[in-house]
Amino acid sequence: MITTEIREKITKIKEKTGQTIFTVAAIICVIAVAAIFVFMFIKSLPAFNKIGVFDFIFGDNWAPDRLDKFENATLSGSYGIFKMIIGTLAATVGALLIGGTIGYFTAVFLAFYCPTKLKKLFSSTINLLAGIPSVVYGFFGIVFLLPLLSNVAPNDGSGLFATSLILGIMIMPTVVSLSKTSLEAVPSSYYEGALALGATHSQAVFGTVTLAAKSGVTASLVLGIGRALGETMAVVMVAGNSVAYPDTLFNSFRVLTANIVMEMGYAGEVQQGALVATGVVLLVFVLITNLVFGAISKRAIKGAVEGKGIFAKIFGRKNSRKGNALLIKCKDKIAEFKYKIKIADVGAAASVAAGVFSGVVLLLVIGFIFVKGAPTLVTNPHLLFGKYEFASEKITIFPSIVTTLMTVVLSLVIAVPVGLCTAIFLNEYAKKENFFIRIIRGAIDLLNGVPSIVYGLFGMITIVLLLGGTSSILAGTLTIGIMLLPTIVRSTEESLKSVQDSLREGSFALGAGKMRTIFKVVLPSAMPGILSAILLSMGRVIAESAPFIYTMGSVISATPTGYLDSNATLAVALYKLSGEGWYVNEAYATAVVLIILVLGLNMLAELIVGKLNKKLKGDK
Repeated sequence: MITTEIREKITKIKEKTGQTIFTVAAIICVIAVAAIFVFMFIKSLPAFNKIGVFDFIFGDNWAPDRLDKFENATLSGSYGIFKMIIGTLAATVGALLIGGTIGYFTAVFLAFYCPTKLKKLFSSTINLLAGIPSVVYGFFGIVFLLPLLSNVAPNDGSGLFATSLILGIMIMPTVVSLSKTSLEAVPSSYYEGALALGATHSQAVFGTVTLAAKSGVTASLVLGIGRALGETMAVVMVAGNSVAYPDTLFNSFRVLTANIVMEMGYAGEVQQGALVATGVVLLVFVLITNLVFGAISKRAIKGAVEGKGIFAKIFGRKNSRKGNALLIKCKDKIAEFKYKIKIADVGAAASVAAGVFSGVVLLLVIGFIFVKGAPTLVTNPHLLFGKYEFASEKITIFPSIVTTLMTVVLSLVIAVPVGLCTAIFLNEYAKKENFFIRIIRGAIDLLNGVPSIVYGLFGMITIVLLLGGTSSILAGTLTIGIMLLPTIVRSTEESLKSVQDSLREGSFALGAGKMRTIFKVVLPSAMPGILSAILLSMGRVIAESAPFIYTMGSVISATPTGYLDSNATLAVALYKLSGEGWYVNEAYATAVVLIILVLGLNMLAELIVGKLNKKLKGDK
C-alpha cells in the first residue's frame, strides 16, 4: 500500500522531472539560435577575409567565378553586393509605401468605419491574404501582373514597381493586424473627449485616436519592413533578377535573397562562401529591424499602461488648472483649424477605399488562379493522382503532395513538443524575469526574425552535411522544424496567459500539484489557441519553399518511400513549373491545390477556435 509520504515523494519527482523537461525544451531554442549564428558566421568568415568586408559590401560588381578557391592568390571573379543591397532597400521602401499606406488605412477602416455586420468578414479576408503562400503571389505576378504592366513598360513588366506591388500586398495583412490592435487599444475617452470638444467622427479618429496609437502603428510598419527584407520566392519571380541598380520602375534588378536562391545550386567554393556572407548581411539587416520593432513595441505598451500617450497629457489632467488650460487650448485649436475637416474626410474615404481594395485583391488573386487552374484539375486527373514516369511529358504532382504531407507530419512531431514545453516553462515557471529568461525570450524573438532563405542556408551547410551531404526530406523537415518553434511558442504562451489564475488557484486548493494543474486544468483551457497554432504551423509548412530548395530538393521525382529520399514540396513544384514556362496549366492547378490546403487550414483554425471558445464559456 502506498503511504502518503511515498505519494508525496512520487509527486515531487514528477514535478522535478516535468520542470526539467520544460527547461531543456527552452534551452533547445537557445541552442538553435546559437547554432544558426555560429555556423553562418563561421562559414562566411573565409569569404569576408578573402574578398574584404568593405569590397564585399560596397563593391558594385557581382561577377563570380566558379573556379575561384580560397587558396588562390588572387580571385578571377568579383563579389560586390552593393547593387543588391540598394535593390533590397528600394523594394522594401516601395513595399512600405504601398502596403504600409493601404494597410494603415485598412486598419482604420476596420476599427472605425466598417459596418459591424461586415467587420468579421473583412477581418477574415485580411487573415486569408496573410495565409496565401508567397510563391502563389509570385506566380500571380508572373501570369497576371507582369503581362498587364507590359502594356506600359518598356520590358516584360518586371522591375521595381511590380516587386513593390507584390511585396506591398504581402506585408499589408501584417500592418493591418497590428495597427488595428493598436487603434482598438486606445482608451475610448480619447475619442469621446475629442467629440466633446466639437470634433467630427473623422476628426476624432484622425486627429486623436490615430496619433495616440502611433507607436503601435509604427511598430507594425517596422515589422512589415522585416517581412519585405526577408522575402525570397515572390521577388525572384517578378524582379527580373539582373544585377543592376533599380534606377527606373521597370528596370530589372536583383535583391539579396534572390541572389542566394538563384546561385547557390551551382556555386563554386568562394562563390558559396560569398552567398553565405550575403545571408549574414541579410540576417543583420533583419535583426536590426526586429530590434527596432521590439523597442517601439515596448514603448507603445508602456505608454498604454502608464497613460503616457499624446492625449493622456490632455485628458488625464482635468482637475488641474494646467489641464483645464490645455483643454481650452485644444478646443481653440479645433475651432481654429476647422478647415482640416476636409482632410479628415479624405482620410475616411481613403480608409473605406483601402478596405474595399483588400477584398478586391483577395478575390482577384484567388479568383484568377481558380478560374485558370480548376479546369485542369477536372480534365487532367493524372496531375493529382498519376504515377511519376521518368522523362515523361505528363506531369504529376502526386509525389510532391506526398512529400508535403510527410514534411508536415514530421515537422509537427519535432516542433510541437519542444514549442509547447517551452511555452509552459515561460508562462508557468518563469514568472520572474531574470537573465536566463531574457536569453530564452530573446532567442525566440531572433528565431522569429530569421528570413526563411537563411534557414535554408543553415540547413544546407549543417543539417544536409550531417546527413551525408545529400538533400533529403529529413534535412528539410529538420530545418522547417526549427523555423516553426517561435510560432508555436508565442501562440501557445498567449493561450496559456489567457487562462485565468483563479482556475490554477482552485486546482491547488484541491490538493493538485503543479504538473497535474498544468495538464488537467491549464492545457485543456488553452486548447483552442494551441490547436490554432498547430493548424497555422501546418499551413506554413505547406506554404514555404525557400527553406526546402537546397535542403530537400527542387526536382519532382518518384513518390518518396522514406525520409532520406529527395523530392520537391508543392510550393517548390509550383516555383519550378512556373519558371520553366512549358507547364503553365499545371502550374495554375498546383497553385489551386496550394491555396485550398493553406486557406482551408486557416479557416479550420478559426472555426475550431471559435467552437472551443464557445464550449469553454458554456455557450451552445
